[in-house]
Amino acid sequence: MEDLTIKVDGKEYHVKIEETDSKLRIHCGNDVYDVNTGNKEAAIYNILKDSDHHAEGSGTIISPLPGTIFEVNVKAGMVVKEGDSLIKLIAMKMENDITAPKEGKVMEVKVSKNDNVNKGDVLLIID
Repeated sequence: MEDLTIKVDGKEYHVKIEETDSKLRIHCGNDVYDVNTGNKEAAIYNILKDSDHHAEGSGTIISPLPGTIFEVNVKAGMVVKEGDSLIKLIAMKMENDITAPKEGKVMEVKVSKNDNVNKGDVLLIID
């Protein structure tokens, strides 16, 4: 079992992870989640994002589906408003607009035009 401390929006979470051949079992507080994925980081992020363990308006922007980065509309240091277009992602021949979930400053952009991404990959971080 792996013990991790994860910081999301300035709040620390203590998580324990058990790995089996087919899934991850993630212990977060008194809750236990079984996840059928090999991508630990994405699985943990999604659990914290979708549960009451995580505050609304996360600044970590993840890819909602696999695809190719078509356009990056922001740079580190830029200030964005909620709803601003951050990245355009091409998936299944469709253009998907990734928008800011909250107002803030872009701390880091982790992708570039033409990069291939998987569902759950971190695209950028807003503070």
